[in-house]
Amino acid sequence: MMTRNFQAGDETAQVAIYNEATAQLPKFKPATLDEVRRRCRAPEFDPQTRFFAIDNEQPVGYAGFHANGRISYPWCRKGFESSAAALLETVLQAMRARGMKKAFAAYRGDWTEPRDFFLQHGFRQAREMVNFWLDPVDMPTPATRRGHAITPAQPKDVPAIFNLAPQVFRVHKAADLEQHLFQNAYFPPESVFVARARDDPTILAAGVLISAPDYADPKQVDAAMPCFRLGAFGTEGMQTKRINGLFSFVAKESNQLSPLALDLMGHAAFRLHYADVPTFAAQVPSDVPHLLRFYQHHFRRHGSFPVYERELKIEN
Repeated sequence: MMTRNFQAGDETAQVAIYNEATAQLPKFKPATLDEVRRRCRAPEFDPQTRFFAIDNEQPVGYAGFHANGRISYPWCRKGFESSAAALLETVLQAMRARGMKKAFAAYRGDWTEPRDFFLQHGFRQAREMVNFWLDPVDMPTPATRRGHAITPAQPKDVPAIFNLAPQVFRVHKAADLEQHLFQNAYFPPESVFVARARDDPTILAAGVLISAPDYADPKQVDAAMPCFRLGAFGTEGMQTKRINGLFSFVAKESNQLSPLALDLMGHAAFRLHYADVPTFAAQVPSDVPHLLRFYQHHFRRHGSFPVYERELKIEN
């Protein structure tokens, strides 16, 4: 099997391959040529990150990767499924050549073909991304007086936010988190706030509230789709789904976590009185159990999807 990089005009072949390969999968949604062309013509698209398997001069499969390490399953036409393993290795080798240290994939949990393939090729399920929603009227009754001071976050607060739970974030240093929170094209800096003790300036927790009426209603989206949600801690650097009313928080594991989170939620609910946000939404990674427990206790679970990871050994 020969492989080559994306070339102009491959969009048609990609749509045909994907639609043929996925037609029998749950919740199948066919790709469209306009959609694929739009993505391939975006300024950030790099043709060197997408590969096609060629048989008799015709594309019969494709796979690719993003700069954040996310890879696609190697979709192949019927009868050419044996090309998948070679396509995957081509993708991983290209990632190694760029010095990338980890590859990950995210697909619906009921898409067993990608799941089994990745698990058979050295990936492990690292976490689930668990989605929740909550009607504001069902919020726990707020305390008469908040126990913590809630103030807008500032760029200087980011190192302290990062140190609350570094394992949550998909960036590895505070400077990248600062860029994500304060230079984001899809939510303003005032979306981020922090909680402190009233007599101590130490940051104890941080929250995010995404409020934009033109973003998706969380009750109307398929929560099992592998969509990372804009603003949720743990989705930094990802391609994201924009959800109206997304609330997220981060804090250390302690007996003060629930009071802190409830104070942050109370602050968010107060702000919702002035915005068109009928429902809270949330997304949390399952490998941060102290945060997951809070959402499980106070929100309604609304689907999830697995994330598979594989470390990439850099060849000398």
